[in-house]
Amino acid sequence: MRGFQFKAATTPSDAVSSGADTAFIAGGTNLIDLMKLDVVTPTKLVDLGPLSFRGITLDSAGLHIGALEKMADVAEDPRVVKKYPVVSQALLKSASAQIRNMATMGGNLMQRTRCGYFRDTDSPCNKRVPGSGCPALEGENRMHAIFGVSDSCCATHPSDLAVALVALDSVLKLQGPQGTREVKLEDFYLLPGNTPDREHDIRSGEIITEIFVPAKAWASRSGYLKIRDRESYEFALTSAAVVLDLDGSTIRDARIAVGGVGTKPWSLPVVAEALKGRTANREAFAAATEQAAEGARTLSQNGFKVSLVKKTILRALSEVGGVA
Repeated sequence: MRGFQFKAATTPSDAVSSGADTAFIAGGTNLIDLMKLDVVTPTKLVDLGPLSFRGITLDSAGLHIGALEKMADVAEDPRVVKKYPVVSQALLKSASAQIRNMATMGGNLMQRTRCGYFRDTDSPCNKRVPGSGCPALEGENRMHAIFGVSDSCCATHPSDLAVALVALDSVLKLQGPQGTREVKLEDFYLLPGNTPDREHDIRSGEIITEIFVPAKAWASRSGYLKIRDRESYEFALTSAAVVLDLDGSTIRDARIAVGGVGTKPWSLPVVAEALKGRTANREAFAAATEQAAEGARTLSQNGFKVSLVKKTILRALSEVGGVA
């Protein structure tokens, strides 16, 4: 780890005016690891911990979560468990209990990929050193993405929480030197294209202050399914966040997003559209999930994810739809 200047922010303005080459730390469960590896080497580190971006509020507009809330606290909040079970389940499937007790909601959404080439400073990586190459495209890529892949990067987005929040059309509130703004979470994450080093629509000095999940009465019929090599403390091979609006046994609307397979949390509106107006049964779910892999680009070792993501969505739909 290289030397850096450290300060604790006393006000939001104090934090966002910290200048160039500054990193923000909250729980530190991802950033400190990357600093130890010299993957990121900020000259200034600003602690957001003293700031007031906390609280879990449910009102007629929806769910408001302070960016500094701990993952464990949100996962266990009775209102979240009841009204937005997909969020609670995604959080409980994330990391370990110790990390969830320390990591913040905003930090989870900003975490970096677990691609081994990105974390190994002896390897080329376009995300870490633009223009140096992407060895994963022809190398070890079993865990890598099949959606959103470019000739520059195929790294998988790591967050379970982000997949659930994308399925719920969530919005981030940001604060920076130029003021405050809001951005839809799905748009906040950027495709790698030719600039994989730019992962988020976040401007210099900006910080996440709040996560807003719009009110949907039918969000209570939702769930998160994560498939991984081992049950504890492992990143997804595939995952699915599913939300269903049912009128009796008829599907009025749906939201579906998947993880473990995209360079960003991957929404599947084509599958959701195929479900509308259908009877909630296994046949309808199976027919809709056949469209889930449209546009997939497989690599030498991850072609199995095409079949696996379909099965993951089918199982999640069956569980949430009560036909498992």
